Amino acid sequence: MATAEPERELIRRIAPFALPATALAFAIGALVAGVDAGWSAAIGIAVVSLNFVAHGFSTAWAASISPVLLYAVGLSGFVIRLGVVLVIIALLNTTDWFSVVAFIAAVVPSTILLLGAEMKILSGRMQADLWSFPDAGAHGMHR
Repeated sequence: MATAEPERELIRRIAPFALPATALAFAIGALVAGVDAGWSAAIGIAVVSLNFVAHGFSTAWAASISPVLLYAVGLSGFVIRLGVVLVIIALLNTTDWFSVVAFIAAVVPSTILLLGAEMKILSGRMQADLWSFPDAGAHGMHR
C-alpha cells in the first residue's frame, strides 16, 4: 500500500464487501429468527460499514491538516460514532420489529472481521509511516 492516505486505501479495499456482508447477515438472521431479525442484522452491518467509512474519511482529513487534529479526531470521533450507534439502537428499539440480539449478533463479528482485515492490510507498517503532514516542516516538525 503506497499511498499517502492509508484510510482511503482501506475504504477502497474493504468497502466492496459491505453489500455482500449485509445480504449475508439478512439471510442468516432471517433463517435463524425470521425476517425482522434479518433486517436487524442487515442494519447492524450497514451501521458498522458506515462507521468504518466515517472513521476513514475523518481520519484522512485530519491527517492532512496536523498531528494534533488527527489525535483530536481519532479520540473524539470514536466517542461520537459510538454515541451515534447507541442512538440508532435506542431509536430502532422503539419499533416492534427490531431485534437488538440480531443487531448485536451481526455487529460484533463484523467489527472483529473488519479490524482483522485492517490489521492484515496495514501489517508490517509503522503507523507514523502511513501519514504525511504537508506543512509539518514549516513548524519545525520533521517526518
